[in-house]
Amino acid sequence: MNTDKAKSIKPNHYKKYIWGFWILFASPVIIILSFVLGVRIFGDLPDTEALQNPKTNLATEVFSSDLKVLGKYYAENRTRVKFKNISPNVINALLATEDARFFKHSGLDLRALGRSMYGAATGSSSSGGGSTITQQLAKMLFPRENLSHLGLIMRKFKEWIIAVKLEREYTKEEIIAMYLNKFDFVNNAVGIKSAAQIYFNTTPDSLKIEQAAVLVGMAKNPSYFNPNRFHERSEGRRNTVIQQMKKYNYLTSEQSDSLQKIPLKLCFSPEDHNDGLAPYFREYIRDVFMKKWCEENLKPDGKKYDIYRDGLKIYTTIDSRMQRYAEEAVSEHLKLLQANFDIECKRKRNAPFAWNVNKEEIKSILLQGMKRSDRYRALKKQGVDEKSIQKNFNTPVAMTIFTWKGPKDTIMTPKDSIRYYKGFLQTGFMSIEPQTGFIKSWVGGISHKFFQYDHVQIGHARQVGSTFKTFVYALAIQEGYSPCYRLPNVKTCIDMPDGQPQYCPENSAGEEKLAGKMLTLQQALAFSINYVSAYLIKQFGPQAVVDLAHRMGVVSKIDPVPSICLGTPEISVFEMVGAEATFANKGTWIEPTFITRIEDKNGKVLADFVPKTEEVMSEEKAYVVLQLMKGVVQIGTGGRLRRAPYNFKQTIAGKTGTTQNNSDGWFMGITPDLVSGCWVGGEDRAVHFDRTDQGQGAAMALPIWGKYMQKVWADKTIKISQGDFEKPTKKLEVEMDCSKYNKDLESDKENFNTEESY
Repeated sequence: MNTDKAKSIKPNHYKKYIWGFWILFASPVIIILSFVLGVRIFGDLPDTEALQNPKTNLATEVFSSDLKVLGKYYAENRTRVKFKNISPNVINALLATEDARFFKHSGLDLRALGRSMYGAATGSSSSGGGSTITQQLAKMLFPRENLSHLGLIMRKFKEWIIAVKLEREYTKEEIIAMYLNKFDFVNNAVGIKSAAQIYFNTTPDSLKIEQAAVLVGMAKNPSYFNPNRFHERSEGRRNTVIQQMKKYNYLTSEQSDSLQKIPLKLCFSPEDHNDGLAPYFREYIRDVFMKKWCEENLKPDGKKYDIYRDGLKIYTTIDSRMQRYAEEAVSEHLKLLQANFDIECKRKRNAPFAWNVNKEEIKSILLQGMKRSDRYRALKKQGVDEKSIQKNFNTPVAMTIFTWKGPKDTIMTPKDSIRYYKGFLQTGFMSIEPQTGFIKSWVGGISHKFFQYDHVQIGHARQVGSTFKTFVYALAIQEGYSPCYRLPNVKTCIDMPDGQPQYCPENSAGEEKLAGKMLTLQQALAFSINYVSAYLIKQFGPQAVVDLAHRMGVVSKIDPVPSICLGTPEISVFEMVGAEATFANKGTWIEPTFITRIEDKNGKVLADFVPKTEEVMSEEKAYVVLQLMKGVVQIGTGGRLRRAPYNFKQTIAGKTGTTQNNSDGWFMGITPDLVSGCWVGGEDRAVHFDRTDQGQGAAMALPIWGKYMQKVWADKTIKISQGDFEKPTKKLEVEMDCSKYNKDLESDKENFNTEESY
């Protein structure tokens, strides 16, 4: 009886357990499905368009002509890279550490999720996280806002749905690439490409196993495992990643053991817009060119392009090798020149200003410097009164200052720092390929971090001195003169309008040693003889010279007065180099060009750039001018290029220039394939060498050109001609060989100081 009763009760008893089991099992599923359904119905989920084209800030990259990245403009320092260009070491480390079953799930890994939930319920930290790579990507693409606890739970379910949707829209490889491109590795390294460059100075496809493990290890918490700040902590996390790679058979035990013993080695190089090649050039593109281009060229939707977020690719004409040589040449020469100037300043009572600058003038210069400073503008913007501003500028503060030995921490008043910086000699250097107009190098100053004033294009133009004489002589050649045409070296006076006294320029003391002698035009230009320049301007008139200069690309205003024959016009380095390139380009001016094309983030060409051209003179006349200018280096003020340390045997046409009081030193150098120009001087004209032998263009600017060309010609990967200028096909009807006339000056040359006057 009892046995039968037990048998009849037992099935019902088990039925209760079975129902209990299914209720316990199904409840979470029902709850999850209810949440998912609620999220889909009531939640704000991204649509298909947003999933297919997620918003990602991409840096605009600036490329050199040899396809090196010169720099970037960005809100986030991110550059997209394709899956195929990422090292397998990175992929393997990521899968082993973050999502071993990545290729087996469709966005959600239920096994990992269950393990995570079990760990949360039991308090076990070894169970691991439940988020897949796709879920982490969803979280990065559509960030969480400040949410309540319930809102956070709802948001988590949204991310599950987004993850599933992402798996439908993209391949597994694309999802990994998106994840690595999106991840912020801190230290301004957003995305795997920036991270590889900043932490290891390499590219994503070249990352070694131990390097990949460091970067993947940061995925757990990039700030906490920042290898630049927490070396040991990062190394420990790296080793954990390596162990995971061994666990999932990406590495052997021997490889794992060996890699974990390698010390963590960084090549940390944070990216800063002041660093890298061509900072002045890049700043000109950003602040001037692209600002205007973005105003004039709109997206298909009518919005302006954003160079900080739209991932544009700007292809420039700059050659990274030549740019590096230009920056090296500037640094090498200016260090020595500044040392000499500092020695001279020790003897000046008003240093760094010239002896004849009075206290009132110095006070005015420093006041203007103060008013142009960022500190002054910031205080004014805050509404600080003038008296308080003056007090601020006279209060010592800690600051980092520029020195040629490197940045130096010190304490001084902001006013004293203005005077300190006035004492540095500055420079502007540019090099152009005359046949194309392509600018190959651009150095706007000695340090963009401390001196952001660009002396190539943006800065106020400086008087060009005797380099302007080239335009005067070129006009004479156009009018039929020969380089060997002879003129007496005698004073020339020019009548002035409205009863003004005659204009009668003087030669320098050195030039007076040749007074009264017959000189060829080549000799007169080579020795920069003022009397002959005055004679030529009197023959043709100032306006004709101005017109020629403008046709050759000079856009600065030039007053048509006789004194321009000695170099009073203020013209930028950019204009002068572009104009001089006309002679090497067979008489055709070609607009200096620095960008060839702009592409969008997908590689679509948005703009191509073709330079303007204008035929200024015939090929024959341009060739004659070059022969004229060759005399400057062969026998004249540029003769030191033929001596040590340069000993150049190559064909060089050129012109030096020095302005009054040695305030500006210039040199323009022309070779068949490269035209380069350089200016050196103080920020203010009151800062200069006292002696002309140190302050003339041949001493201040010419050595930069010489050092630059030494490096360029020595680099066999740069195809730059070392031959002569190409002769015109048409027979020349003018006398070209002036060597026989040079013999007449042999007895005088020993005592002749080849220095220039204003």
